[in-house]
Amino acid sequence: MSTSSSSPSTQGGDSDYEGPSSSRSRIRTSNGVWPEPFLEALAFQVAVDASRTIGRLAAAQALSNFFQVCPTWRAISRSDLLWQNLARSIWNVGELLARESWREECIYRHRTSANFRSRRYEHATLHFIPTDNNNNDDDGLSCRRLALSDHHLAAGFSDGAVHLFHIPTRLHLSTFYPQHRDRLGRFSSAVSGIILSDSRLVFATLDGDIHMAAVNTASPLRRAHLGDVVNDGALVDFAGCHRWWVGLYAGVPGRAFHIWNGETEELLFIGGTMTDPEAVMGWHLLTEMTGIIGRIRVVRGDMAVACTGIRTMVFHLLNQGVVVWEEEFRRGIIVGAFDAYGDTALIPDARRVAAVRRAGSMEEVCRFTMREGVSFGCMNGGYGVTWGGGVIRVWEIEHGHYLYNFRERIEDCNALIADERYVAACSDDATIHLWDFGAQ
Repeated sequence: MSTSSSSPSTQGGDSDYEGPSSSRSRIRTSNGVWPEPFLEALAFQVAVDASRTIGRLAAAQALSNFFQVCPTWRAISRSDLLWQNLARSIWNVGELLARESWREECIYRHRTSANFRSRRYEHATLHFIPTDNNNNDDDGLSCRRLALSDHHLAAGFSDGAVHLFHIPTRLHLSTFYPQHRDRLGRFSSAVSGIILSDSRLVFATLDGDIHMAAVNTASPLRRAHLGDVVNDGALVDFAGCHRWWVGLYAGVPGRAFHIWNGETEELLFIGGTMTDPEAVMGWHLLTEMTGIIGRIRVVRGDMAVACTGIRTMVFHLLNQGVVVWEEEFRRGIIVGAFDAYGDTALIPDARRVAAVRRAGSMEEVCRFTMREGVSFGCMNGGYGVTWGGGVIRVWEIEHGHYLYNFRERIEDCNALIADERYVAACSDDATIHLWDFGAQ
C-alpha cells in the first residue's frame, strides 16, 4: 500500500518543524538580512540530522557548533519555539510540564539520556501490602502489567488489582479493583493493560471490561466499557494514549482489534483477523496462566503496532484499521520482548535477533542479538532493555550496540517497562523494582 509524506518546509527539512509566522522579526548581519525563521529551521534541521545519523545525544553538540558560528546564529538559541520543536521531534515531548522553558526541557532530556547510556541510576523497591481480592488463590500476586507516567507507576495483577504509586516519594497511594460481576474463568479479571497519565488511570481486564479513575482526586473508579467476552473473546492486551485506546482480542475470528476514542470513550472499530490462529489460546487465558499471546502499542502518527507469535502488523487508527504493513515470521517472535515507543518498534524473533524499525514504513534502524533466555523486553526512544536469566541488559537502539547490564539481579521477572527516565520490573514475589536515571 502506498503512503504519502509531508513536504518539508526547507530543503532536506523535517515535517515535525513548526514554523513561526511571517511576522517574526528579521536579524540583520553585516552581509544583509537573515530571516530569523530561516535560521531557526536551519538549526532545527542540523540537530535533527545529527540525532538521526549519529544518535540523540549528538544533537546537543551539533547545536553548540551551530551557535558558535557568529552572534547572529547564537541569538537563535533564545527561541523557545526552536526548543519546543526539538523537544517534540527528538525527545517525543508534546507538553511542557515540570520545567520552566522548552530549552530546560531539552537539557533535562539530554542529561537523562546520557545517564541512561552511562549506567548512572538510583535503584529502589516499591512496597505495598497485598489485599485479599483473591479469586485466583496464590496466583493473585502475579504482576501482569506495569505503566509509567512522569510521577506515577501502576502495577496490574492477575487478581484484578491495580496498585498506584507516587514515584518521587516511593509511596503506595491506592489500590483499584474492577467492579464485581459474573466472571467466565478464574483469571477473567486479570489485568491485561494499563494507560496511565498523572491525571488519569485506565485499565482493562481479560474479560474486556475497561475501568477508569482520576489519579489525584477522590472520585470513585467507574466502568467505562462493559466487556462481552463471549462475542469478542479475551482482551489479551490493551494500550493507548489520551486520544486512542486499542485492544487486542483473541478467541472469536474477525474481531482482533477494537479501537476507541480515548476522550469520548466511544467504540469506533471492531475487526481484524490477526489473532484468529490464537483463538483457542485466548480462551485458555481465562482459566490458566499461559504464555503471552500478543502485544499492541500506539505509536506516533495515529497508528498502532501489534504482534503475535508469528506476525507483526501496523495499522491506522484514524482510518479505523486500515493496514499499513504486515509481515509473518516463520521462526516466530518473542512476544514478551516486543515493544514500541515514539515512532519505532522493537521486534525480537525466535532466533534472538531484535530488529528496531520505523513504525510507519518498517524501515530497519538497527538490529542486535539478544542473550540466551530473554523473555521480556521494552524500549524508550534511545535504548532497548531486556530481561533473561535474572539479568537486565541495555542496548542503544540507534546502532544496535550492547552497553551494560544492571547491577541488580531480578529473578523470575514477569513484567518490564521503560520510559525516558525510568525502568521498572516486577518479580514473582510481587517486588516492584524501579531504576531512576534522572535522579543524579
